[in-house]
Amino acid sequence: MAELGVNDHHQNELINYMRFARSNRALRLKTIDSCFQDLKSSRLVEDTFTVDEVSEMFDGLQVVVHGEVESELINTAHTNVLLLRQLFSQAEKFYLKLQSDISELENRELLEQVAEFEKAEFTSSSKKAHQEPNRPKLAPLNEGGVSELLNKEIARLQEENNKLKTRLRTIETQVTGTLDEKCKLEKALKDLQKTQSDQKDTLKSKEIATLENTVETLKCDFKKTLDNTTVTQKNLEDNLAATKQDLLKVQEQLTIAEKELEKKFQQTAAYRNMKEMLTKKNEQIKEIRKRLLKYEPDE
Repeated sequence: MAELGVNDHHQNELINYMRFARSNRALRLKTIDSCFQDLKSSRLVEDTFTVDEVSEMFDGLQVVVHGEVESELINTAHTNVLLLRQLFSQAEKFYLKLQSDISELENRELLEQVAEFEKAEFTSSSKKAHQEPNRPKLAPLNEGGVSELLNKEIARLQEENNKLKTRLRTIETQVTGTLDEKCKLEKALKDLQKTQSDQKDTLKSKEIATLENTVETLKCDFKKTLDNTTVTQKNLEDNLAATKQDLLKVQEQLTIAEKELEKKFQQTAAYRNMKEMLTKKNEQIKEIRKRLLKYEPDE
């Protein structure tokens, strides 16, 4: 495990974000410094000032500094929202619902560890400083591969779910074909009966008897075929009901697996990393506030 209790890839991502935040912080501090320098160069040109003039200068400086700090705080909040949005979007691809513990954002011990890690990362001239044994490390989460197993189980259940859906569509197609065949046989029997009725008066007795025998044979065959079709239809309907039950069971198992994965993921390193990043930003805001207090007039 790395210094912050995450793997190397995630630690590099954290370092990149720290570098981005440090760059923005340095730029904003330069802007604030320039506000004071502008005041010195543009207003402090005389030897003496009245109380009203000094008060006016401080009021103007307060407005400028207030606007700069407010702009930075708003930009920081919006930047964090975009970062969280990226993480949430990636989690949703795995059907996860991430949650955050706001109370952990002001955990002094974790803030100090993150600050020490940042100091070691950006002030040391050698990367070997990260391997010193006495430097405190954030405790890693004990994932134990459960998330990976749950992901595989979800994938397996989804594949089984798709197979059952395909099987269900096949059975429905077979049932529809059987019903169509039954309708065709019934129509053929009606047409044959109509033909028999039309030709009964013109055919000779022998031909009528032969035709009647033929019709009777066809009736018997049709009855057998109809009985077989009914049995087949019943079997198909039973298979359809059983398949639907299997589908419901698989969907229930999928839901349980998703809940277990969601529960486990709340204890993963990614979840803790988000807390740590938000905690670090709050600490930076507090540091800026402390610095601003030095320039406010005594009441």
